[in-house]
Amino acid sequence: MNLFIKSMAGIYIHIPFCKQRCTYCDFYTQVAPQMIPDLVNALCREMDIRSDYNQHATIDTIYFGGGTPSLLSAAQFNLIFSAIFSYFSVCSDAEITFEANPDDLSPEFFSEIRKLPFNRISIGIQSFDDNDLKAINRRHTAQQAESAIMLAREAGFRNISIDLIYGLPGQTLSAWEKQLDKGLNLQPEHISIYGLTYEKDTKLWKQREKGLISVVNEEQMIDMYELLIDKTAQAGYEAYEISNFAKPGFRSRHNSAYWKLTPFIGLGPSAHSFDGNSRQWNIASTRKYIDAIAHNNIFFEKEALSDNEKFNDFVMISLRTKEGIDTEIIYKLFGSKLSALLNFNVAKYIESGHIISENKKLFLSLKGIHISDAIISDLMFV
Repeated sequence: MNLFIKSMAGIYIHIPFCKQRCTYCDFYTQVAPQMIPDLVNALCREMDIRSDYNQHATIDTIYFGGGTPSLLSAAQFNLIFSAIFSYFSVCSDAEITFEANPDDLSPEFFSEIRKLPFNRISIGIQSFDDNDLKAINRRHTAQQAESAIMLAREAGFRNISIDLIYGLPGQTLSAWEKQLDKGLNLQPEHISIYGLTYEKDTKLWKQREKGLISVVNEEQMIDMYELLIDKTAQAGYEAYEISNFAKPGFRSRHNSAYWKLTPFIGLGPSAHSFDGNSRQWNIASTRKYIDAIAHNNIFFEKEALSDNEKFNDFVMISLRTKEGIDTEIIYKLFGSKLSALLNFNVAKYIESGHIISENKKLFLSLKGIHISDAIISDLMFV
């Protein structure tokens, strides 16, 4: 039985190209812009092949992620949109987002892009400090970051999201506060803010292993996050997920649907899909993806989810959100055995104050957020 299938669904489109690689990034990306035309054709063909995925559910969100989607031209975006609207039924008020790098966002770019259906932009700023940006190999400057937000506003975007990272090498609490204040003063509708993680085999991870960078310690990371919580609340942002903050009415509909386990289709190399009963992921090679699509070969892998795996997904995602875990829904969806297991495993965290139990819902406290990965791991069925 499909526990999560709903009448609305989402589309995620992965554009895996960058002009240069950031030192912290472990997403599937490559510096190969010459492949963009072939990728666009393959994306349109994949939509044709998979148009019945999720039982022709109406599309409520469309999200272009990467990589760097802003490397595409308006004409290339237009080809993709023509395919989307040909093969899928899209809501008239669908949230349609693209990620962008600040130095791509010129007045000329916006004059073309505003002719397309986009109504939300997510700008990958990461820092407003030029030294930070150089250290992680970002290709824009602090001035370009500020300018990008202003240009997006002038172009008519009324739903702007920015990304920031705290805990960058050598960053102090006061330096982070300046970055945060700068972002908040620019008044984006939404901010995604992440603590820096060192993913294995990234350039940043190798730099840390060789002792080439100054790593922010765990205590400082906690102080930075608590400052983030205080500052965003004072500025009128809702902390609706551990790393996501929105002004009233501006939660990311795409991300929120993902956290509610709403089905979505992922298009492009390495993109993941979820239909309520199974996960599917495309091959993490642009060339192999393009060639497989062109020759009608299989370009993905797929796994069916057991009820235990669905339970784990539900617990992991729900506990990160403001709404928390609804224990009544757990019982309804997964039955008495897994419900009892959750109640048993969560008891020690309620007693220690890491989890708050209220109105049959379970929420992370502030100190619980700091060890959220360990708590989530403990609550899963193994």
